[in-house]
Amino acid sequence: MRFYVVKYEGHFGFIKPWTAVRDGETFSQQFLTPSIIEGMRQKLEVAKILRHKLTYEAMSRQQEVTQSKGWKVKKKEKIVTRPRAILDRIVLLRPTLFLAFDTIEDAQKASIQHLCLCRNEDLMLPSKEILELTEDEFSQLDGFELRFGENEQSFLVGYNRFENNEPMYGWLEVSDNPLKNNEEI
Repeated sequence: MRFYVVKYEGHFGFIKPWTAVRDGETFSQQFLTPSIIEGMRQKLEVAKILRHKLTYEAMSRQQEVTQSKGWKVKKKEKIVTRPRAILDRIVLLRPTLFLAFDTIEDAQKASIQHLCLCRNEDLMLPSKEILELTEDEFSQLDGFELRFGENEQSFLVGYNRFENNEPMYGWLEVSDNPLKNNEEI
């Protein structure tokens, strides 16, 4: 089978952890869940994204100050406040994403659109060239890929917001060196 592959690159990208512990325990920010891929498919308006590979140069731990939605009323002081919290987030530096399609038409449509991993400000731009690779050649690309489905290696990877929060399972395939070595493909 031939894959038509579009390469996306950006300066930074954030993958939203699927757990409430903000990824201190699960380290899920290096793989894309089925619902993230489905969101990309819908944004690109393509029939199907067959496979994907993600690589990056490094991770940067950053802190973000947030405020709760609710208000806290202090009657004695006559003050109404919104409590603040500090979250640790990890951002991928110089991510590269390869998306594989089964038709040249879908690849062409994708190759003229930008993508975001999870936040709208984390733009990734496509390369103009569409690569034609076999499935084996695609599998040999460096990077992380979450293969979707259930088998003996699968683990829970989140809940699908497009399918009534059904549990999603997959297994992580790490090809060769998942961190970029600055060589062009």
